[in-house]
Amino acid sequence: MDIPKSYCQAIRNGELSQVHIDYHDRAYGFPIEDDNELFGRLILEINQAGLSWDTILKKRDNFRKAYADFDIDKIAAFDESDRERLLADAGIIRNKLKVNAAIHNAQKIVELQKEHGSFKAWLDKNHPLKREEWVKLFKKTFKFTGGEITNEFLMSTGFLSGTHDSNCPVFMEIEGLKPKWMD
Repeated sequence: MDIPKSYCQAIRNGELSQVHIDYHDRAYGFPIEDDNELFGRLILEINQAGLSWDTILKKRDNFRKAYADFDIDKIAAFDESDRERLLADAGIIRNKLKVNAAIHNAQKIVELQKEHGSFKAWLDKNHPLKREEWVKLFKKTFKFTGGEITNEFLMSTGFLSGTHDSNCPVFMEIEGLKPKWMD
């Protein structure tokens, strides 16, 4: 049995496609300040449940287009015709629970923005929490956010450590950006 490799090792060994290389080198673990981009990452993580990350990365641009450039206010106002449009869009994952979760979660983030100023401020306010505490908070606040989705969302946006090996050049670049997990 092979010992599982880290994402960084798989990238260095040439085992993954260009979409993974781009994500690893330019997005994974980098702190995100913009609420819409944070929400976009949450949409992608939710849609990955039960599927390969490769599938989601290849459809990333389609998700951005289908979900109004991840504009939280626009998605929060989606109506039944938008739901039908999303469920008919072969360029994204057509799953009713995931579509409904995206719309519900956008509406919830609008509430968080009103109360805290931004989604990012709400995340910052709750930092640092342990992984298990984050999972409880996300399950209480959002739909379709279990342990793996919450963990990957927080790791991929710089709130939890573990995205890159310490000897990975990207780790050193991210470290220079002082992600929240370093606090």
